[in-house]
Amino acid sequence: MADAVVVGSGPNGLAAAVILARAGLEVEVREAADTIGGGCRTSELTLPGYRHDVCAGAHPMALASPFFRAFDLAAHGVDLLAPDASYAHPLDGGVAGVAWRDLDRTVADLGRDGGAWRRLFGPLVANWERLVELGMSDLRHPPLDAVTGVRFGRRLLEQSSPLWDLRFREEVAPALFTGVSAHAITPPRAFSAAGVALLLGSLAHAGGWPVPRGGSQAIVDALAADIELHGGRVVTGHRVDSLAEFDSARTVLLDTAPAELLRLAGDRLPARYSRQLRRFRYGGAACKVDFALSGPVPWQAEGCASAGTLHLVGTRAEAVIAEKAVAAGEHAERPYVLAIQPGVVDPTRAPEGGHTLYAYAHVPNGSTRDVSAAVIAQIERFAPGFRDLILAQHVRTASAMPAYNANYVGGDIAAGAMNLWQTVFRPAPRWNPYATPLPGVYFCSSATSPGPGVHGMSGLHAAGHALRDRFGIRTAPLELLGSGRVGRPQRLP
Repeated sequence: MADAVVVGSGPNGLAAAVILARAGLEVEVREAADTIGGGCRTSELTLPGYRHDVCAGAHPMALASPFFRAFDLAAHGVDLLAPDASYAHPLDGGVAGVAWRDLDRTVADLGRDGGAWRRLFGPLVANWERLVELGMSDLRHPPLDAVTGVRFGRRLLEQSSPLWDLRFREEVAPALFTGVSAHAITPPRAFSAAGVALLLGSLAHAGGWPVPRGGSQAIVDALAADIELHGGRVVTGHRVDSLAEFDSARTVLLDTAPAELLRLAGDRLPARYSRQLRRFRYGGAACKVDFALSGPVPWQAEGCASAGTLHLVGTRAEAVIAEKAVAAGEHAERPYVLAIQPGVVDPTRAPEGGHTLYAYAHVPNGSTRDVSAAVIAQIERFAPGFRDLILAQHVRTASAMPAYNANYVGGDIAAGAMNLWQTVFRPAPRWNPYATPLPGVYFCSSATSPGPGVHGMSGLHAAGHALRDRFGIRTAPLELLGSGRVGRPQRLP
């Protein structure tokens, strides 16, 4: 048996395995599906030659997270392509807010609210590395840069309170901000939603929101190749049914939802910890619709054709109504739709002349409803004539999500509700969120801090704890990424 076993091959599991392998451990990754990647796979879902990202599509954290900056995806053959416009938010009447990578251009386009946008994001963009270190930490230690922490905190309090509209005078800028906050799949004025908007919105003007050439699969393939280069193994098509399979391993890291640990551990877990995991809440869900198109989407508003990502819901007030409906367990009549058009920068996703469009709508957890008609209506609302371009479509309802990825309980692609409590205490209220009461067993999934996203940081934090606790290796994980193997570790008694 290997020194370390990682269950699940999502970006966090693979990140953990990369670090463990570079520390000189014998590492195995076990994946139930036939293809690695978890929420970072690419597949021909509609027609031959049309490559669709199955879950994650745009990747600001692939440029920004400390793990990926140290790993250096470009050096591993991953070409991250950043559109000129990170995201756009169309409104009725042929107008849109556009978050250009160039902050000055964004400010100029926002007219009377341009100055307010600069004051909101400018200081965070200028110190984006410190902001990312704050947002991607284990949320258990004070920020390395107190000034950035205070700036972030002040803006967080404003945008999660009744004061959130005082900064803006028109409709476009607040809608542009709210569209990003809805990534948290929770009402936009929640703490977690405002935090997501400030972090991702800042990155939109720093490095942008890139898409990998050829699809998101390129990211996880690069991680898997590095694991194998350092002597590790990645085994697919192997469903793990019990932790007893790994009794001879020194450590086991789980890139899984808390529900999976309950299944795998059986009666091994202490009763109190089992109760804590059973109380873990899963949040709003997604119904995913992918389109093969005969041409580019005919967006009505200027700037939308340049955006890699679009938020389709209308005004800030409409976004609040839609997200509150989902939080109440209802389907919104006009749902929030997130769309990604990779063909803006990546012509490899479809045959010549064709395009792909990725879209998902927020729906209640466990929803069995195919909401593709509502998704098409929202796109058509801002891009008249869209229906005429559809060659084929593929739908995955929220209730079908767990069959694709067991971590998506009820279709919750965030691996746990993003309320304030569960943002800080994921998956249980413990000082070390990665360690479980079982010796050598750790969580490394998005169900731990810092939460969802393709950033690898949950895997990095968990691997660091495992190395220190089980093998006495105190080298910082990011240093391992820079130096490769450190040699065979000394075993602790």
